[in-house]
Amino acid sequence: MSQQNAVVKPRRNVEALLLLVALIIGIGASAMVSLDRNEALGSGFWFQAGTLTVLAAVFHVVLRVRASYADPVILPIVVALNGIGIAMIQSLDTAAGTDAGGNQLKWTAVSVLIAAAVLWFLKDHRLLRRYTFISLAVSAVLLILPLVPGVSAGDINGASVWIRLGPLQFQPGEIVKITLGVFFAGYLSANRDLILLAGRKIGPLQFPRVKDMGPMVTAWAVSVGVLVFQHDLGMSILFFGLFMVMIYVATSRGSWLLLGLVLMAGGGYAAAKIFPHVSLRIDAWVNAFDPVVYERFPGGSAQIVEGLFGMASGGLLGEGLGLGRPDLVPFANSDMIVASLAEELGLAGIVAIVSLYILLFTRGFRAALGTRDPFGKLLACGLSFAMALQCFIIMGGVTRLIPLTGLTTPFLSAGGSSLLANWIIVALLLRISDAARRPHATGPLTTEAEETVASPDRKTPAGPMPGH
Repeated sequence: MSQQNAVVKPRRNVEALLLLVALIIGIGASAMVSLDRNEALGSGFWFQAGTLTVLAAVFHVVLRVRASYADPVILPIVVALNGIGIAMIQSLDTAAGTDAGGNQLKWTAVSVLIAAAVLWFLKDHRLLRRYTFISLAVSAVLLILPLVPGVSAGDINGASVWIRLGPLQFQPGEIVKITLGVFFAGYLSANRDLILLAGRKIGPLQFPRVKDMGPMVTAWAVSVGVLVFQHDLGMSILFFGLFMVMIYVATSRGSWLLLGLVLMAGGGYAAAKIFPHVSLRIDAWVNAFDPVVYERFPGGSAQIVEGLFGMASGGLLGEGLGLGRPDLVPFANSDMIVASLAEELGLAGIVAIVSLYILLFTRGFRAALGTRDPFGKLLACGLSFAMALQCFIIMGGVTRLIPLTGLTTPFLSAGGSSLLANWIIVALLLRISDAARRPHATGPLTTEAEETVASPDRKTPAGPMPGH
């Protein structure tokens, strides 16, 4: 083994120390909610603290056994964000008389265990490349399910994006961002040379041939279909943005971004003119403080304005966890949880949370840069960007930077489907980062290694993509 490989260390002990800090943050947030309201730390608090500790320990052990070289920072960040989210939701439960915090804890347990299972049984991320077109078919089925009678949960808050699973509701679109990511990564890594074939050159930009624009047109049609049939503006932007960044990473061509922006602008303009719910959202964004727009229901700006005033009342250091009134804002524990946290933690607290997200995204991009196979690069980059774009869309809407959409904030917002999807993304990023950081054997391949490498990437060069 070379000297370069010898210095690579698993760093699981570093992760264990950071996990301890993350648990102190998450559990401490719940303790602050209780203490600020002069409530004793009862059995419910200790059960939650024990559950979070056990779940973090289980995932950490799985990493030690199955992905010992994985990034040591990703898991502690996610555990801290998840714990803060549960604390904030429980704080809102007290005023609303609900138990969304208990449900969030249950979904956290399910999500962590499923993500740990993904990490345990998926020994090599390149195996997912075998399911490129199966992932596309699964994506199509999941997107159609909310429109199927008997399965659909119907129109909820203006969008048809939910299905019923017995007593539970689930949003398949959250899983679709993973399956579409697998499809885009598999398709682009296998067809990169075809996509790069020379097309017409206009100035400094080289545009693809018309017949090579099929993938982008397909992605655009999928995003428009989500907007038309499900009335979900946020997911529509998320799906198309996911494809745009992945094809740019695959080709390094700005012409693809320009074409994508043209298609997005055209689709958005047409949607604003054709669909009332889109035009109402834009009007509520532009004219938020107009009394007529504020009082309009549905499609008014009351939620946006109340969220802005809530954040303003938080000031620099916040009202304190459990001491504010974020419950006055509609959907305070889901769509508007960023406003709720800003009110109770202040500017300092929300900057710290945004910094955790930025660190999480950069660690995902770092895993993409470190891995040597094109499929892994594209998948890690796409999944990291999907979480980053989702945060930008919802935080931008809450702060009135862009029109508000109904997306959740990863790991913070109440919602089992979002929590499950994002924990699976974390598992995949950890698997890819393990492959990126693991020392490489310099001797002949073993039989097991040959079988792992053989099928998924036999036709794909092992080195990095040109230009990256």
